[in-house]
Amino acid sequence: MAMTYVLPPLNALRAFEAAARHLSFKLAAHELHVTPAAVGQQVKALEARLGVRLFERLHKQLILTPAGQQFLPEISGGFRRIADATMQLKPAGGALLQLGLHASFDLRRLALAEFRAAHTEIGLRILQPAGLHELVEGKVDLLIGRGLGHHPGYRCDRVSEGSGPGDWLIAPAGTADCPEISSFRDWLRRPAESSLAVHRGIGLASVRQS
Repeated sequence: MAMTYVLPPLNALRAFEAAARHLSFKLAAHELHVTPAAVGQQVKALEARLGVRLFERLHKQLILTPAGQQFLPEISGGFRRIADATMQLKPAGGALLQLGLHASFDLRRLALAEFRAAHTEIGLRILQPAGLHELVEGKVDLLIGRGLGHHPGYRCDRVSEGSGPGDWLIAPAGTADCPEISSFRDWLRRPAESSLAVHRGIGLASVRQS
């Protein structure tokens, strides 16, 4: 007999889970790259859907209700199992890695032909242009984005030297150390005498945000 799962909207569950971890609509919004008002609306809609209050809102402070405390570990665990199951779905003969690049990033800087030759087990695909929206939505596994590199819930490694706005390698904290992403990060850290040296300005600074 087929089973139909009755589930609340996924975006509302993501908003609740992030807000509950941070106990802040503002920090949840930063992580999800939406506005605090949007997070609040999603949570309110979820509470209405469930018929249960998940948060107490006291003096601009969020406190989980007993129902929210019970709900959070189950939802977090469900997201973790979905993420783990997704990472285990590897194409025959190797793993697929989807890399997003901002519109003005020069592909020649990455020496992709050399990377593919050195990592035949990784099927690397490029999506350009791509930004944080594509990363949040799961359309890419990691992103080289332009900015300041401060994104709660993500590991950010600066691509190239210098300070201020620049290019950053951004990956979700939960998958940032998986073998495929680690291999690509290590590739960007290759010594200056390697073939990457001919591509000016490439390399990872030892900066980590999570």
